[in-house]
Amino acid sequence: MNSFLFHEQHQAFIASHAARRTGERKARLERGHLHAETLFLENVWFPMHGHFDLLHPEYEILDWRGRSYFGDFAYLPGELKFIWEIKGFGPHVQDMDLKRYCEELNRETFLQALGFRVISFAYDDVAHRPELCMTLIRMLLSRFQSAPSPVHRAHLSEKEVIRLLHQLARPLRPKDVEWHFEINHRTALRMLQSLCKKGWLQPISRTPNGKIVQYGLVRGILDYLD
Repeated sequence: MNSFLFHEQHQAFIASHAARRTGERKARLERGHLHAETLFLENVWFPMHGHFDLLHPEYEILDWRGRSYFGDFAYLPGELKFIWEIKGFGPHVQDMDLKRYCEELNRETFLQALGFRVISFAYDDVAHRPELCMTLIRMLLSRFQSAPSPVHRAHLSEKEVIRLLHQLARPLRPKDVEWHFEINHRTALRMLQSLCKKGWLQPISRTPNGKIVQYGLVRGILDYLD
């Protein structure tokens, strides 16, 4: 990724939101958009999208008490509403008392009731395992965002392979794809090889003669999630 391009667009992104805000909403953007939030954009969001369209930093929502809550980012594509949170272990676990813990859980439930899907990422994953964060976001968004019409049957099949792998919670064999789709071996291999080329899957087990017999999500994501 071009670091200069990111920082140039990131500065413009924050400046454009600051220019449209006043009072506490503007002050919160200046106080709240710090290292962790910037790292999420640099390591995860920008490599995925190449822009910040439909993304809103330090997004304000009134909670059930009428108090302002600021999500790290709101992503608002059409009728869908997501809140992305980046949480460090210290502030959100070690330094949290019982009252704050209860409030955080109640707030997330309240946001879900308002139609927001609240997704939290650990700071360590954003910093050291951004590919994991990107894969999880892609899997999540693929459930809600329809593909351009007309939908290509191969595109839907590839998404179903990813879901199958996730459901099995183990490396995927060509035979699993054959049974699931009721297709022949050659077609199953073609689907798996296509997903490898796109960066979703990787070969993880070979026979002594080099034949690939198992596939996993990139960088062993299933092992990490177990």
